[in-house]
Amino acid sequence: MNEAPTKPAVIRMYAAREEIYPREAKGRYASLRWACVWITQLVFYGLPWMNWNGRQAVLFDLGARKFYIFGMVLWPQDFIYLAALLIIAAYLLFLVTAIAGRVWCGFACPQTVYTEIFMWIERKIEGARSARIRLDRQPWTADKLARKTAKHLAWGAVALFTGFSFVAYFAPVRSLLSNIGAFALGPWEWFWIGFYAFATYGNAGWLREQVCKYMCPYARFQSAMFDKDTLIVTYDQERGEPRGALSPKHATQAVKEKGDCIDCNMCVQVCPTGIDIRKGLQYECIGCAACVDACNGVMDKIDLPRGLIRYSTDNAMDNKWSAKRIGQRILRTRVLIYTGLLVLIVAGFGTALALRTPLKVDVIRDRGSMGREVGDGQIENVYRLQIMNTAEAGHTFRIKVSGIDSVRLATPDQTVLDGASTRAVPVRVQVDRGAAAKGSNQIEFEITAVDDPSLTVREKAVFIVPK
Repeated sequence: MNEAPTKPAVIRMYAAREEIYPREAKGRYASLRWACVWITQLVFYGLPWMNWNGRQAVLFDLGARKFYIFGMVLWPQDFIYLAALLIIAAYLLFLVTAIAGRVWCGFACPQTVYTEIFMWIERKIEGARSARIRLDRQPWTADKLARKTAKHLAWGAVALFTGFSFVAYFAPVRSLLSNIGAFALGPWEWFWIGFYAFATYGNAGWLREQVCKYMCPYARFQSAMFDKDTLIVTYDQERGEPRGALSPKHATQAVKEKGDCIDCNMCVQVCPTGIDIRKGLQYECIGCAACVDACNGVMDKIDLPRGLIRYSTDNAMDNKWSAKRIGQRILRTRVLIYTGLLVLIVAGFGTALALRTPLKVDVIRDRGSMGREVGDGQIENVYRLQIMNTAEAGHTFRIKVSGIDSVRLATPDQTVLDGASTRAVPVRVQVDRGAAAKGSNQIEFEITAVDDPSLTVREKAVFIVPK
């Protein structure tokens, strides 16, 4: 008898995404997270509107190739300072991660910050967690359409303002605002406002935990910076297990011997990435401590001590260390190395900024005329001095030349430069015939601010005497 053919088994390589509806957490860490939201966004949205010496306080003017950061003006030649700043930020992140795990991810990362803002809008329009679940499961009605439309319009408004604020760091904010009103923005400005707004809307409104779980590389290599003394969000399994429902007062002794965890799943419901911290540390955990707030709230209601879920370390959990002992383990070898490197880099960066001269000079010889005889037995060379005044104040600069007997300028020895400007100054240098050897001779230009003699730059050059 022939058997009916069986259908081939379907093996799915990727699990479908399960929608996460995080419950609002309330407590110490939730308040700290919202404090980070306020601080970071006041800085981000507010800086472009601050004035400094009659201009925008922070402006990366790519067209003029000038970076204004409060009282400092940086040029393309100062790119080294930006590189040093990025290195400092990286080492600071390594140090914080070695001490306290992914607190950056949980409290100050832009993905976390904007997700908090978007979820707050969602709760205000669609309701709490249970109301949002019911709304998504019910068929489309006028009320559902109105709520969904209002939510996405609010998300879009925040995203567009975020995109506008981002572009305002690269174009003067007031002219940017007036150009938007007149529909006079350039194509690149429209593109970047739209791109950044779309990224904010998509990441914080739709992708959310998927960015942290699948797109962010930090979750993948964070374990390289962890050790057994790194603070992480931890479930006290010895105290919590075996978990079970809250025991009534008249329960038998066997029932009363359950752990403190009543299996309410509040820690899972508040988690923005949808994990169960009771299964141990997982790479999806961003260290936001929402589960800590939720569990502490439950412990308060059932008259049990807080800390069933808490910030702790592997060593502390294994050895039952006190908070004092955990603090003593902070200054370990890894942390000291990170701290030492960070201090050295910051000290070098600060010293370089303090010693930075806001005057730069490049000497360029006129290659079309290597050296020529002029006037009454004079040898003349022509140069172009590219003088850059990176300070905001204008200066009058005096030009001197030395290195050969009788060497002198045949052009005016002073030039005026406005603040944060550059100018090419043509100069003619002459020496008496016979005062210099034939061929190449070393000379030196000295450029000094008349009103500030400490502002001086010396640059070497070559004077050619024809053979």
